[in-house]
Amino acid sequence: MARKKILDRKMISGIQQIGVGVRNIYEAWKWYIPNFGMDIRMFEDKATAEYMLPYTDGQPRERHAALALNMNGGGGFEIWQHTERIPVAPAFELKMGDLGIFAGKIKSPIVQAAYDHLSKNAEILTGIVKDPAGRDNFYVKDPFNNIWQIVEEGSRFMKLNGKSTGGSYGAVIGTTNPERAIKLYSGVLGYDIVVYDKEGVFEDLKSIPGGEGKFRRVLLQHSETRGGPFAHLFGPTEIELVQALDRQPEKIFKNRIWGDLGFIHLCFDVLGMKALKEECGKEGFPFTVDSDVHPTGKPFDMGEAAGHFAYVEDPDGTLIEFVETHKIPIVKNLGWYIDLWKRKDVTKPLPNWLVKMIRFMKVKPHTLQ
Repeated sequence: MARKKILDRKMISGIQQIGVGVRNIYEAWKWYIPNFGMDIRMFEDKATAEYMLPYTDGQPRERHAALALNMNGGGGFEIWQHTERIPVAPAFELKMGDLGIFAGKIKSPIVQAAYDHLSKNAEILTGIVKDPAGRDNFYVKDPFNNIWQIVEEGSRFMKLNGKSTGGSYGAVIGTTNPERAIKLYSGVLGYDIVVYDKEGVFEDLKSIPGGEGKFRRVLLQHSETRGGPFAHLFGPTEIELVQALDRQPEKIFKNRIWGDLGFIHLCFDVLGMKALKEECGKEGFPFTVDSDVHPTGKPFDMGEAAGHFAYVEDPDGTLIEFVETHKIPIVKNLGWYIDLWKRKDVTKPLPNWLVKMIRFMKVKPHTLQ
């Protein structure tokens, strides 16, 4: 009875991952391990993306994907590669304010250490600057043309020597209308704190492509401590909405399909998917993809994990994914999996000692081939 009551309401547990479309999954992952510390293989799978037809020109697409985590805490990277076609890059240089995920946010407890570390292998776009909230941050570009913002944020799941960053902390998302976007990000996803809402020309953006323009910037955080099995690992997160005020922004995925190069989605770990679906529909953000709905009626299988996933679009078409995980590997080599739905209280975080066992699924770059 208690379990049914819990699953009758939605819960946002945190950002599970940001999807990154790449040309070669192992080439990208070999870079993300030493530079961003994404060295845990939560799952890796080769399969056909059958459910994403609205975003793949109506055709199933063969793909190779892996979910990589950083035990310092934060969300993961879903490193995603088309395997039957050459993924397409944008036909234009992306600029701040373009519509979609312009930059992934990565948290760092010591921004100077992250800057010093990334200066060796990444293209540094800005020095260490203060954002409008007064926090240290800087922007970098990886070798695959993706832009990342490294943000001062002190929470850690594990304190690991030699790692100056954690995992995914959120995203910088271009929008044409922050008020409409806030209806999803604040109203549905719980980012109810407006840290700042400012218009103007911003010194901290001037070295970023297109960053010399005039913008409205709205930084959103959540007041509620997140719950769910992996809430302690994911930690707090944020979303920054950016509206270009002096030019017409481009759609980042214009004339391209899901899984092409760049940031393909932002994924939230959730509980109570059916309640979430009902709420999203009422608020004007209907599920456009739902793994409970398949043309042949077969169940969704995440390979080494199992669960239920769905997608919605924000008002400008940015893809937001929801995943309700049912089964996950903890120590895959020992065949140790956890069926999360067998827990008495699925909203309660797993014990930290148990989640820390994931560290034994660590991979080294030279083993990726």
